[in-house]
Amino acid sequence: MLNIDKPFPIYVISGGKGLAGHTMVHSLIIQYPDDKLNVNVIPNVQSDEKIIEVVQKVKKAGGLLTHTMVNSTLRRRLIMECEKQGVREIDFMGQLSDFLEEELGFKSINVPGLYRRINSQYFDRIEAMEYTLNHDDGLNPGRLHDAEIVLTGVSRSGKTPLSVYMSMFGWKVANVPLVKGIDPPKELFEINPQRVFGLSINSSHLISQRHKRLSQMGDFDGTNYIDQQKVRQELQFANLVFERGGFTKINVTNKPVETSANEIIGLISDRFSHDERKHQKPEDS
Repeated sequence: MLNIDKPFPIYVISGGKGLAGHTMVHSLIIQYPDDKLNVNVIPNVQSDEKIIEVVQKVKKAGGLLTHTMVNSTLRRRLIMECEKQGVREIDFMGQLSDFLEEELGFKSINVPGLYRRINSQYFDRIEAMEYTLNHDDGLNPGRLHDAEIVLTGVSRSGKTPLSVYMSMFGWKVANVPLVKGIDPPKELFEINPQRVFGLSINSSHLISQRHKRLSQMGDFDGTNYIDQQKVRQELQFANLVFERGGFTKINVTNKPVETSANEIIGLISDRFSHDERKHQKPEDS
């Protein structure tokens, strides 16, 4: 048994992006929460030179090499190089691939990353939803530059449900709350203002939404939260932020989420080319 006094390196080698191997390794090591393991993905290994390079790297680190090489020729060369350099390796794909080809007579087209390519829309949506949930309610403002759409507005203006809805169609959406007396994050004014949408809402409708929220919060003292004068001041502050940033205002009063989403996505699609990241509208899916 190895004596580990520092994180043990496990390398995932792939001819594609390495997502399959990364998932497989993490699905297993999560069962060992107290052990020190460090998983490193090395993608796009598609030549003899790269194979030699990565095997040497794993050997130098004293780690374990795992791989998901679908190209049978490269897989054999990788295994041979590991044997030559004395690097321990685990083949995730070989036995199944050999069975399919040798026992069933199937022929592989040897294209790495093909599964993700064929299912790219599905993976885009998963990635977008993960991004959106990680950037809800002002989280991680330093990564606002990665957003395709940014929503901003006061509390209970509908930022979160609208963000999540659009993420389900593959859009990376961040939302930033506006609180009177607190400066918004500087990143909000550094990104392209054509991607930022300020949610405008009628004060009476907003107070109604806040009443519903308070009823769910029990004994919370929300006097200021639903005070008409203070709510109007909040909305005025939000409008000043919208104007300062040159953001597009979207009136969400009494609108279904779907309607507001279609309006925003329509504007984004008009403003940016397909190559600049344009997904289909919800009604086209």
